[in-house]
Amino acid sequence: MINIISDLFLSYNLVGSFMLISIIMILSYFLAGLFRQPKMGSAIAIIIGLILAYFFGRQTGGNSGVADVAVFSGFGLLGSGMMRDYTIIATAFGVKIENLKKAGIPGSIALICGIIFSFMVGSIVAIALGFNDPAEIATIGAGAVTFVVGPVTGGALGVSSEVIALSIATGVVKAILTMIITPFIAPIIKLDNPTSAMVYGGMIGTTSGVAGGLAATDPKLVPYGAMTATFYTGLGSLFCPSIGFLIIRLLIS
Repeated sequence: MINIISDLFLSYNLVGSFMLISIIMILSYFLAGLFRQPKMGSAIAIIIGLILAYFFGRQTGGNSGVADVAVFSGFGLLGSGMMRDYTIIATAFGVKIENLKKAGIPGSIALICGIIFSFMVGSIVAIALGFNDPAEIATIGAGAVTFVVGPVTGGALGVSSEVIALSIATGVVKAILTMIITPFIAPIIKLDNPTSAMVYGGMIGTTSGVAGGLAATDPKLVPYGAMTATFYTGLGSLFCPSIGFLIIRLLIS
């Protein structure tokens, strides 16, 4: 039986990864049911996934988590940027134009405020950690915007690969925290309608984090949050290496 399962995962690694994900989701929603919090199933699944990724990454000394193990290599495709972008684009077809119009001005304000706030917090943390070069501070600040904006900014400003890696790590932590925290704070901040989802996506910005968090809250809200979060990344890529960097250089100098 073990050989059959092993051959299945090696020969059809993507199918095997879907099978394992299904088992994790069943277990997660079972645990959520025990705590009488059925909507928290996705959040629990994310936590389990992070634990498994850390465990297997430590065991193999690799950098792709579960995908470092041969029989689980299908996770490398299932969790890839290609699959993520495909699902985000697909969710856009669930958007209703009338709801999109309702969040026009609030969503735009949320985008601007969210980018500036994240950039400021990331830059302050960079300064507190001892960085004094404006380009490096701006890169880490951009990483706090999203893990995509960080390397874009770092590449444009010509900083070292170590600083770019730190900016990516900053954005990844933000995305993970967003996935986990969103279902828990949703009732408190009234995150239960398309308009609030778009504002939330504009304020937080990390597309993968917002999409994962909203999926655990209410799947119907995912297209709206992902919509503004996608704009957030694009606008951040324009703002951080230009205006953001100039502001940092002016303040540091």
